[in-house]
Amino acid sequence: MMARVIAPSRTRFIETAFTFIALWGCALSITRYSIPEEMEEGSFVANLATDLGLDVRSLVQRSAKLDVIHSKNYLDINKETGELLIREKIDRENICMSKTTSCFLKMDVILENPIRIFNIELEIMDINDNAPVFRRKTMHLDISEATPPGERFSLTNAVDADVGANSIKTYYLSESKYFNIDIQTGSDGSKYVDLVLNGNLDREEQSVHNLILTAVDGGVPPRSGTASIVINVLDINDNAPLFSQPVFAVNLSENSAAGTLVLTLNATDLDEGTNAQLTYSYTLYTSEKTQELFSLDPNSGEIKVKGVIDYEESQSFEMHIQAQDGGVNPKSGHCKVTVFVTDLNDNYPEVTIKSVKSALTEDVAVGTLIAVVSVSDGDSGDNGKVELTLNQQEFLPFLLNKSAEGYFELLVSKPLDREIVSKYDITLRVTDKGSPPLAENETITLEIHDVNDNAPTFPKSFYTIHVVENNQPGALLTSLSAFDPDLNENQYLVYFIMEKEIVNTSMSMLFSINPENGDLYALKTFDFEREREFLFHIEARDSGVPPLSSNVTVHIIILDQNDNKPLIVAPWRERGTVVEEVIPRSTEKGHLITKVIAIDADSEQNARVTYQLLQITDSTLFNLDQYNGEVRTTRMFSYRDPRQQRLVIVAKDNGDPSLSATVTIQISTVENVRSFSETTELPLEYDVFTDLNLYLVIGLGAVSFLLLITILVIIVLKCQKPNPKVIKIPQPNRNSVISRNSMISQRSSTIADSTLISSDAYWYSLFLAETRKGKVVVRQPIIPKGAGYFVSSIPRSIGPSETTDSRASTLEYSK
Repeated sequence: MMARVIAPSRTRFIETAFTFIALWGCALSITRYSIPEEMEEGSFVANLATDLGLDVRSLVQRSAKLDVIHSKNYLDINKETGELLIREKIDRENICMSKTTSCFLKMDVILENPIRIFNIELEIMDINDNAPVFRRKTMHLDISEATPPGERFSLTNAVDADVGANSIKTYYLSESKYFNIDIQTGSDGSKYVDLVLNGNLDREEQSVHNLILTAVDGGVPPRSGTASIVINVLDINDNAPLFSQPVFAVNLSENSAAGTLVLTLNATDLDEGTNAQLTYSYTLYTSEKTQELFSLDPNSGEIKVKGVIDYEESQSFEMHIQAQDGGVNPKSGHCKVTVFVTDLNDNYPEVTIKSVKSALTEDVAVGTLIAVVSVSDGDSGDNGKVELTLNQQEFLPFLLNKSAEGYFELLVSKPLDREIVSKYDITLRVTDKGSPPLAENETITLEIHDVNDNAPTFPKSFYTIHVVENNQPGALLTSLSAFDPDLNENQYLVYFIMEKEIVNTSMSMLFSINPENGDLYALKTFDFEREREFLFHIEARDSGVPPLSSNVTVHIIILDQNDNKPLIVAPWRERGTVVEEVIPRSTEKGHLITKVIAIDADSEQNARVTYQLLQITDSTLFNLDQYNGEVRTTRMFSYRDPRQQRLVIVAKDNGDPSLSATVTIQISTVENVRSFSETTELPLEYDVFTDLNLYLVIGLGAVSFLLLITILVIIVLKCQKPNPKVIKIPQPNRNSVISRNSMISQRSSTIADSTLISSDAYWYSLFLAETRKGKVVVRQPIIPKGAGYFVSSIPRSIGPSETTDSRASTLEYSK
């Protein structure tokens, strides 16, 4: 049974054959279809239900499926219509790799319930979808220009993946008068092509031939592919060398130096390679004398002077030269060269130096004679007239003075300076007036000796050197090097410190300089707190006669180092003791308990002191100002607060690394106390003669005077009031009711009065601190042991701060 299949876009024939074979009750059918390749997806192939005699509904009921054998599934069954459709484009060249005309896809249609199998063969017909392709896009051929016409050369053929009429049909060659092609057909129908030479090649006319070979298939429309053919024509030795002219005439001056180029011969050969490599040589017609005087380079063709050319001996020379190529059968060309010798002024003038001085000192006088020079020339006429000059005379401090005919004096014309030029090469040039003129040079070497005319110089006139205090004795501070342009002993420098006393101390006791190289050393350890800077001079002196010297100013600046820890001067205490403060429990919030004052002997950031609480019994009860050291209450006391409060305060400077000091304050609370004024002399281990306290002491005189006036006023007031108010307080009882916001200090009386050291620096600092708050601080005598205390009549809110060291009270005592 045959069936015709028509695609939507094209007409095609489909042959269908059914063969039924009975095999154990099951009928096997074979169906064959034919379609062209490259059909679009979804294209109709055949109606299987009709061709196989099946009910369309049974395709779904019997689970019809398509099984492709040994290939990818390119087709699919529409179970609703029974049509066989293209599922994916089919490329015949991918399915059937061989060049056979027939190409089949084998598949089975399988039905179940009962099982039935239909064999289907789908023939894929070729279309012209592939163009011919050459295996080599460019073919290179080397053909000798001696190759006879009719010679054949095989070319690489093209291939076409299509078959039948769509395969390669013919070849075409681009237009050429030297080549054509001959197409051959193989037993399998494939086409082969040969390149045939039509005429005689000439490399000198055209060395390379570029051709295009085109392969065309038999499809409709036809497709084609191209390849390039590059033909290199190989040379043969068919051309002789040729000179540009047969005769050359050259003029050459006599006495030309050996190696002087006379002429360069350049013959040409149209061949290439070894056939064009030329060798130059003399022929037998050239005399031996000429060959001795002139050399001929066999490769470059250069003719050069080899011997002495003398016009008086020979006025011309004749050379016969040939150029021969390097071919197997060499060819040659010939030419003649005639050299005419030109007469020259060939006698050089002579210069003779007499009475020459080889050295002068740089301080010689202008006009000093250096040498006597005589000149002569063996020629006659203008060729024998000579002129003597100094080479670069405008730059030299010398001149020539003609003393007689043919004699000259060489004199000093300007002052000499060895530091500018230490050696002169004086070139005397004598020139005759020939054409061309001849010249002769003579050089005189004149050494200039040194005198000590330059003082040492330093790069700078002022040096500033920074030295950090606490330096190691013997430390190198800097190197002060001077320069002296003189020579030898005039250049040898000695360095030393110009003596200067500071506070009866010589500079040589503080600093040392290496006399040979100018290295400056510190001889002691400097303390910024005692010495801030030094200013002195260093002199460099040479060893000439007489010696010359110069000096430089050196400014040594001592830089501070954080080597002093803060010193707590208030509240004062003996070393290792605790400051005791007594305050009433009714103290208000913000009440000043005490003030910690610390001073630092360093400067700037190293002396900047801040305060911190290191330990505290109750952090909610007290507050410390980190800048002024004031300790104040942050709230009122409650009945839960213990009666004893302990504070450890650290005073820390801002150096790197930071240094610190601590003070411990023991605060005792009582119910009520009456306020009183109290000041004491506090011992202070502090150097009052430092730079910081020097200014304090100056102002202390005025403050002490004010304090003395204040004390006298108090005494006068007491004399006017003979019955002051006295409050007797038994020492064992601390619970007596006294006015609010008053304070009493309980101190141990075990410390002897001899331990109290007066410090004006501390009292001045304390005075400034307390008077800023509107308080008056007055020194009062130490209270001896007794039964009661007087409260000072000078009003104030709180007494001076106290240190951890306890001491006797300074409240007034009533007998």
